[in-house]
Amino acid sequence: MKFNTKLIHAGVDPDPSTGAIMTPIFQTSTYVQEGPGHHKGYEYARTQNPTRTALQECLAALENGTDAVCFGSGLAAMDAIIKMLKSGDGVLASNDMYGGSFRLLERVFKQFGISNKLIPMQDPALVESSIEPHTRMIWVETPTNPLLNIVDIRSICEIAHKRGLLVCVDNTFASPYLQNPLDLGADLVLHSATKYLGGHSDVVHGAVVTKNPELAQQLYFIQNATGAVPGPMDCFLVLRGIKTLHVRVQRACENAREIAAFLKSHPRVSRVLYPGFQEHPGHEIAKKQMRDFGGMVSFDLIGGSEEEARQVLSKTRLFACAESLGGVESLIGHPASMTHASLPKAEREKSGLTDSLMRLSVGIEDVSDLIEDLRQALAN
Repeated sequence: MKFNTKLIHAGVDPDPSTGAIMTPIFQTSTYVQEGPGHHKGYEYARTQNPTRTALQECLAALENGTDAVCFGSGLAAMDAIIKMLKSGDGVLASNDMYGGSFRLLERVFKQFGISNKLIPMQDPALVESSIEPHTRMIWVETPTNPLLNIVDIRSICEIAHKRGLLVCVDNTFASPYLQNPLDLGADLVLHSATKYLGGHSDVVHGAVVTKNPELAQQLYFIQNATGAVPGPMDCFLVLRGIKTLHVRVQRACENAREIAAFLKSHPRVSRVLYPGFQEHPGHEIAKKQMRDFGGMVSFDLIGGSEEEARQVLSKTRLFACAESLGGVESLIGHPASMTHASLPKAEREKSGLTDSLMRLSVGIEDVSDLIEDLRQALAN
């Protein structure tokens, strides 16, 4: 089954009781049993829910995995993954990772004895030399948030597996439409399904996909034991969003390509971060492991200050100043004070995340309107 067909049909069958073509929202907390232990596969909604089951089967198919395990948010999904480690273990991660991921590693798990080491992961040789005796997992984002660096997934997996380490790839920015890390050797793939998978800015959701049966069982256990599960309505909304993932992401990619070119030629813009540019240091790797270059673009102003960036943010009309990404509407954000405010200023600047950097999540509006919106905001 081709990918675009999977989006519509994977994990989803007409409801056997009614023939409903859309998976019903099974809004129930428990299930009647014929007797103790004699049930129809469902006992309690924290453990299983038919709407969640359909979504998990769909997500597993999209990432070419065998199991997907859903959670109440992307960070809840990450929390479950890190809980597979133990005190004394270490995580090697990107130094320009999402601020919430950094916060979880640094402010939550560090106090339980799980350490983290942050490095630029664009150079596989640096990754290899940075592995320490207690390292147990390499955490990859690609493209990274918000600097859009590209990490060579296959190379990192080869390095990790020689040492017996796990690799988890946060695939939120790319989505399964553009990139499938399991096919490149990753052990786990994480999604904030809030973003491109849901696609309509109306749900918070997370998921982990794997094709390793042992890891899947650990994740199912943690999902049930900790209870950070999504409700059936949330699962329904993600299932609905997935059906148009291909058309949404493709349009976002097309729009982002034109917007990146416009910004690159603008006299007030000093740099544009977009892996579709041939001069982008990760361009060739992106061409190999992605099907297109995504709908995210970041840029800086010439001699820009945080105050000037804030002026641009306040003047856009179609680009809404908001957290998150991956919806049908275009968003503009200021990572230093929004998504990455939890990173210390020194850490942000060391990775290249300046106080004037702005991040665009390009939506599916008419691209000429989006360009005109940026033009008037930059002119003012």
